[in-house]
Amino acid sequence: MVDNVDRIDRTLGQRVLLLVGSVGPLGHLPASGTVTVAVAGIPLAWVMRTYLSPAAYLAVTVAFTLFAVWLHDIGDRLLGEKDSRKLVLDELSGFWFAVVIMPLTWPMFVAAFLLERIIDIVKVPPANIIERKVPGGAGVVGDDVVAGIYTMLILLGIEWFVPSQYWSG
Repeated sequence: MVDNVDRIDRTLGQRVLLLVGSVGPLGHLPASGTVTVAVAGIPLAWVMRTYLSPAAYLAVTVAFTLFAVWLHDIGDRLLGEKDSRKLVLDELSGFWFAVVIMPLTWPMFVAAFLLERIIDIVKVPPANIIERKVPGGAGVVGDDVVAGIYTMLILLGIEWFVPSQYWSG
C-alpha cells in the first residue's frame, strides 16, 4: 500500500507543499513533532534569536505561523486527515513562541523544549478546545501557539523567582 503523502497522482506543487509541511523526512519519523522541534526548531530559533532583533524575531514567528495555518489547512485536506502527524510546522510555531523573549541560553532553551512539549501533548485548556472546535489549520496551529505562550509565561515566572545564575549558559 502506498502512503498518502507519496501518491503518484499528486501534482508537483502538492508534493512540494507536503514536503515543506513535513520538514522533509522529519514528519515521517516516530514522535515527529518532538523530533522536528529538537532537530530543526531549536537550532532555527537560536539562529533567529541571535541575529534578529526581538521585533524581527516576533514578526518572523507570526508570519511563519500564518504560513503554517495555511499549509496545514491545505495539507490536511490533501492527506484526508485532521492534524496529520506528518505535517509539523505547527510544532515549530509553538516552540518559537515559547522562546520569543527568553534569555538566549542553552538551559533556558532546553527547559522551554521540555515544558512546551509536555504542555502541547497534554493539551492544557484552552488548547484542547481550540484543537477540537476551531476548523482547519487555525485549530491545528492554534493549540501549539497556546502551548508556546503558556511555556513562555511559566518560564518567565520561574525566571522571576529563581536567580538568573541557574539559567546562564
